[in-house]
Amino acid sequence: MIAHGIVRLIKRHYQDMQISRVLTRRPLSSLTDFPLPEALTNSLDELIDHSDLIVECSGDVFHGTSVIERAFEAGLQVVTVNAELQVTTGSYLAGKGFLTEAEGDQPGSLAALREDALQMGFQPMVYGNMKGYLNHDPSPEDMAYWANRQGISVDQTTSFTDGTKVQIEQVILGNGLGATITRQGMEGLASTNLDDSASLLGMMAERAGQPIVDYVIPSGYPAGGVFLVGRHDEDQARAIEYFKLGRGPFYTLVRPFHLCSLEVGKTLRRVLDGGGVLLNNSTEPTLGVAAIAKRAMKPGELIDRGIGGFQFRGEAIKLAEHPDHVPIGLLRKTALKRAVEPGQIITFDDIDILPSRALDIVMEQRRPRPQKSDATSDGWTTPCVSTMGMLALGG
Repeated sequence: MIAHGIVRLIKRHYQDMQISRVLTRRPLSSLTDFPLPEALTNSLDELIDHSDLIVECSGDVFHGTSVIERAFEAGLQVVTVNAELQVTTGSYLAGKGFLTEAEGDQPGSLAALREDALQMGFQPMVYGNMKGYLNHDPSPEDMAYWANRQGISVDQTTSFTDGTKVQIEQVILGNGLGATITRQGMEGLASTNLDDSASLLGMMAERAGQPIVDYVIPSGYPAGGVFLVGRHDEDQARAIEYFKLGRGPFYTLVRPFHLCSLEVGKTLRRVLDGGGVLLNNSTEPTLGVAAIAKRAMKPGELIDRGIGGFQFRGEAIKLAEHPDHVPIGLLRKTALKRAVEPGQIITFDDIDILPSRALDIVMEQRRPRPQKSDATSDGWTTPCVSTMGMLALGG
């Protein structure tokens, strides 16, 4: 869906850009409805050879990691729409080449809102996501129904519903923007008034002594957007109240939409114009997304997938508190070595995991190394997110 949308957008509205190749692992003959069939290829070499910039939107941690490493070897920049990859291998990749999250999905939209807030003089304290519905353990039957109704895959629908996706999205923001969480899994406030909930989160950020990431579950007002809570100068309070943002001291800036593939073009323009990174998972992350068991499981049970599966969900954790956790993005074709209980954080001692480049990268990231920062002057670093293929943008 994301790849289709980006191709249509560029073809019709960006006359100075051209989609040169689209990499897919599907048989080319099966993609009869693709909007640019002549660009389709199964060859990674062909994608690389015809690219000035690559958009990674596969939603696959393992495949996406391999493609991005090849792109970096060729000296190409990468824009991603793959949050799952970002929190699994993105910090390693951010240290190897130019990698940025695209505007359109919630992390990129919040990063863009942050840039606007800083230019207006606000001090960001909370980066907030609005989640319309949450069920930590949905049934396969319900997920199949909603996947069919919405025209997306069952695993995507499940990861949205059980909260894994929002945990992943907020961890990228926390790592990329120097924010933290107040507790494992975040607060996830049930909310009937966004200003009240935002002010409560603002007070929590003050107690934490640094910005936080979190989300609310709205009732009685629309969901689906993002918000930022910030402070401003006291001598601006009267003007800000006149501008209808309230009396403070916490002010809520709301972006009531995120339009996914329709907004990716803004990030492509930013990168091609030399505007730099919008967001990534940083090269020195402090947060991760751990795999949490949804139910009791026995030794020998096979794990087909972590993200979007019915055995595990993801929760935001502080890396320093859980150094042995398994990132949920690594769980694929895995077997349990010992029994686990509902709510248990999975460690590497609990599983037999197949070798992969993504696993190598995660283990390399965990080796002790000298501390260094690649943050820019406003505390930023570099990102990725999700769906069908790699889009090569030719100049």
